[in-house]
Amino acid sequence: MREEPKKAKIGFLLLGGILVAAIALLFFGWLAEEVLEADTQRFDTLLRTAIHRLASPPITSVMELISLLGSVGVLVALSLLTISLFYYLHRPRAATLLATTMAGVAVLDLVLKDAFHRVRPLAFFGTSPSSYSFPSGHALASLCFYGALAAILSARIAGRQARLCIWTIAVLLVAMIGFSRVYLGVHYPSDVIAGYCAAIVWVAAVGFLDRILRRQPNKKRNV
Repeated sequence: MREEPKKAKIGFLLLGGILVAAIALLFFGWLAEEVLEADTQRFDTLLRTAIHRLASPPITSVMELISLLGSVGVLVALSLLTISLFYYLHRPRAATLLATTMAGVAVLDLVLKDAFHRVRPLAFFGTSPSSYSFPSGHALASLCFYGALAAILSARIAGRQARLCIWTIAVLLVAMIGFSRVYLGVHYPSDVIAGYCAAIVWVAAVGFLDRILRRQPNKKRNV
C-alpha cells in the first residue's frame, strides 16, 4: 500500500524536475539571443552599478573568499575528495553521479564560452580572467557541484529538518558565489543567470539518466 504513493511522489518530482529544466533551457536560449543582440546591456549596467555601490574593503575580502569557493581549483579538489569518500564508503553510484556531473560541467563551460565569445567586463577589483564571460563558469560549476551534493546527501538523510538545512546551505552558497562574481566585476549579471540556467538543465539531465538506469532490471543498486 505504501509503494504506490511513493512511486506517485517520485513520478511527480521527476515531472516537476523536467518542467523546471525545460523552463531553464528556454530561458537560457532567450537570454543568449538577448546577449548576442546586446539587449541586456542596460540591465547588466544598472545592476552592476547598483551592486558596486555596496563596495567596501571588508565586503570585498568576503566576496573574494566566497568567489574562491566556486573556482576551478577548489571545485576540482572538492570533487575529487568527495568522489573518493563516496567510493571509500561503498557508494559507487553517488560517486559516479558526481563525477559525471562535474565532467559535463567542464565540457559545457568550454563549449558555451567558445560559442558566444562574450568579452569580460572591466573588473572592479584586480584584473578580469582571460576567458570569455558568457555564461559564468563559477555559477555553472557551483550550482552543479553543491546542488548535486545536496541532492545526494538529502536523499540519504531521513530527517526533514536536516534535508532542509542541507538545501538551504547549498542554495545560499551558490547564490552568494554568483553575487560575488558580479560584485567583483568579473561577470555581467546575465552571465551568472545563464550559468545557473545551464546548470539546472545539466543536473536535471544527469538525474533523469540516473533514474532511467536505476529502473534497469538485474542491476545491483549499491548507492
